[in-house]
Amino acid sequence: MMPWILATLGLVILLLAGDALVKGAVNLSLRVGVPALIVSLTIVAFGTSAPELLISVNAVLDDKPGLALGNVVGSNTANILLVLGVPALLSVLHTSECNTRKTYVFMLIASVLFIGLAFLGEFNLVSGLILLAALFAVLADAFLEAGRHRRANAELMLTAADDIEDVEGADPDMPWWQIGVFLVLGLIGLPLGADLLVDNASIIARQYGVSDSVIGLTLVALGTSLPELATTVMAALRKQADVALGNVIGSNMFNLLAIIGITAIVGPIPVDPEFLRFDLWVMLGASLLIIPFVFFGRDIGRTWGVALTGLYMAYVIVVLS
Repeated sequence: MMPWILATLGLVILLLAGDALVKGAVNLSLRVGVPALIVSLTIVAFGTSAPELLISVNAVLDDKPGLALGNVVGSNTANILLVLGVPALLSVLHTSECNTRKTYVFMLIASVLFIGLAFLGEFNLVSGLILLAALFAVLADAFLEAGRHRRANAELMLTAADDIEDVEGADPDMPWWQIGVFLVLGLIGLPLGADLLVDNASIIARQYGVSDSVIGLTLVALGTSLPELATTVMAALRKQADVALGNVIGSNMFNLLAIIGITAIVGPIPVDPEFLRFDLWVMLGASLLIIPFVFFGRDIGRTWGVALTGLYMAYVIVVLS
């Protein structure tokens, strides 16, 4: 039982430390004058993906690259099938109100690029640089589009206070000492939690005779998707789940381009043939399932919730078997 307890403890530390780092970094950036838009697109994005990033980097450094790749591929599959499916069981997700077409196309391109690089046999330094270059291109497009939108719609310009309120974790009244505490807790907790989770997840894998890749695809991926799931469930209960689809699409694209991009620079990530035969195609297929909600203005109702959740459960059963 001890590896399970320690792995759970590592996951809890990771999630709390990631949240603390986001709050500290966001408020520090806003205090020193970094625009809220830049904070949202960079610091918040990196901060909320910090647990996945630390897990992947630690896994490669500990010579467990299968866990790193499984974490990203499994998280992307869980984000679509589970993070959108479970909340839809509770309340209709009004995804028809989200304009996510452009970001969704970028995500599909990122998925195809990722799969293409996987067929080279491993993610290495060159692969990592290619993925990061694609990420920078997406971020540059977002900055340019935001600038064009604001110049063309002067009446929609927000005040600084309004901008700050839209940034996750922002508190205009947070004192400097509290910002420092959040940053320290995040910087200490992330590597500690990642070490605990990676080491004990590998012990569990050996105990049950399964590979690090399978543990990454299931236990670790599900754990790192819990914050997105909890957030979306609460939004659904409050009838405010309009942006759930956009959040999932953005998170998946960031996982593919940033996390594996950075991790591949730290060390090579060999691709297990099973990923090429099955898991990568499940990830891509799950991404294609949300076409009706992106392009045809459909909401995610309870029927779709049952279907998406059922597909995820079936996927986990197949992976574990």
